[in-house]
Order: sequence, then C-alpha cells, then structure tokens
Amino acid sequence: QVQLAESGGGWVQAGGSLRLSCAASGRTVSSGTTAWLRQAPGEEREVGAAGRWSVGSTSYADSVKGRFTISRDNAKNTMYLQMNSLKPEDTAVYYCAAAPKYLLSSVAWQLSGYDYWGQGTQVTVSS
Repeated sequence: QVQLAESGGGWVQAGGSLRLSCAASGRTVSSGTTAWLRQAPGEEREVGAAGRWSVGSTSYADSVKGRFTISRDNAKNTMYLQMNSLKPEDTAVYYCAAAPKYLLSSVAWQLSGYDYWGQGTQVTVSS
C-alpha cells in the first residue's frame, strides 16, 4: 500500500512563492508518473503539472506554465511543486497523485490515470 503525504501549503501574498512536497511511503513511485492537482472552491479537481519520469517529460497546464515546476527526488521518494509568482486564482487545495508506471501523455492529464492520492494541502494566495 502506498501512502502520499503533502506538506508545504499555507498562506502567501500575491507574487510570493511556496514549495510543496509529497513524500511517498510503501513503494517507489517517484520514477513512474506523478502529478500535482488542485481544486478551488466550487471547481473540479484539475491536473496542474505532471511528470512522466521514465521518459524525462514534464508538462503543465497553461494557467501555471512558466510559474510552477514539478520535480522529484528518487532517493527520497518525494515529489515537489515549486510555485512562483503566485496569484489569488492559485488558491486551492493541492493534491499529489502517483502511478508507479509510465502513462501516455493523454492519460497523465486524467484523474483516473493515478493509483495513489494524497490528502491535500491548502494554498491561499491573498491579493
């Protein structure tokens, strides 16, 4: 059984930065496909960034491209999301998700592609 635990959320002013971490236990997942998703109040959960590490590919939603960076540390079995130039519209609960296998790009952008999920961490950006 894999457990994912996010940390690093909090409150920040617009223009600031936060780094989210997602520690995995129980099985190595950081070499498969991982993603960071977010869900704003009243909105659907959506993929913000995905890393298909077996092919060295990362991809981002247009809304975060150029501001967010997904990365991972295999030795620590941990994934990260560096968030810069934060905007109030980035306010959401952020979740990490993982699949210990290669996913096609189209599948990596679907919530159903992931086997394991964290509990979420709140990020609030004030204007």
